[in-house]
Amino acid sequence: MRKRLPGWLADAALILYFVFSLFPVAWMAILSLKPANQLFSTYFSFTPTLDAYRTVLGGSEGIPFVRFFGNSLVVSVGAVALSLVVGLPAAYASARWRFKGSEHLMFTLLSFRFAPELTVIIPLFVLYQKLGLFDTYTGMVWVLQLVTLPLVVWIMRSYFADLSPELEQAALLDGYSRTQAFFKVALPLVKPGIAAVSLLAFIFAWNNFVFPLILTSHEAQTVTVGALSFLGGDRPKYHLTAAAALVSVVPPLLLALTIQRYLVRGLSFGAVKS
Repeated sequence: MRKRLPGWLADAALILYFVFSLFPVAWMAILSLKPANQLFSTYFSFTPTLDAYRTVLGGSEGIPFVRFFGNSLVVSVGAVALSLVVGLPAAYASARWRFKGSEHLMFTLLSFRFAPELTVIIPLFVLYQKLGLFDTYTGMVWVLQLVTLPLVVWIMRSYFADLSPELEQAALLDGYSRTQAFFKVALPLVKPGIAAVSLLAFIFAWNNFVFPLILTSHEAQTVTVGALSFLGGDRPKYHLTAAAALVSVVPPLLLALTIQRYLVRGLSFGAVKS
């Protein structure tokens, strides 16, 4: 009995932490199901309704949330695609070829993730106004890839470094060019890593708040900013904000469930060096 007690205490602590972590999500779900006239008059005893979701998705409040949702999909997918196109060759090159200053170059790239977004937002705002990129899809894709590209390069670099160079050398002896060896040998072997890093990059791009807040106004606004629109006015509509927030969680969740068989393998692929 004494030997089992520490295990029970550990399980109880994990359960408490699990409940504590999920309570905000559960509370938002409860809030989104409450009628407007019962928001503050009751906690758990209320008549559930889907009116908040109908209002959010129907745009009856004058807020085009569905369009903001589509904007987030477009700019997030665009940023991830651009980061993969640029980042995969860069990660492969950094893993295979070392030169003087290469590590400094990689650290400089990683420093884009270290720097707070507020330190660059004012210069970006001025540049976007001058170049006509303010409140455009192109501008949002370009700025969000600054968030996702360092992530793609640094994570995929470890995956390519784990691959044996002999595989590509054998392909070169068979008459493949270096580009063909990259596309036909190296890339297929790191597909789980690509799936994992794509999901992580998508989540970073989807959840970004500061850049859409400052660099968009209406046309290219995303869900992270659009959800807060329901808090405006004399009477904040908390149930609509909760419904909008829960709807915005759906794409990353569905993507994670779709590629989950690659996700665990991809996240652990580059973790242990041989």
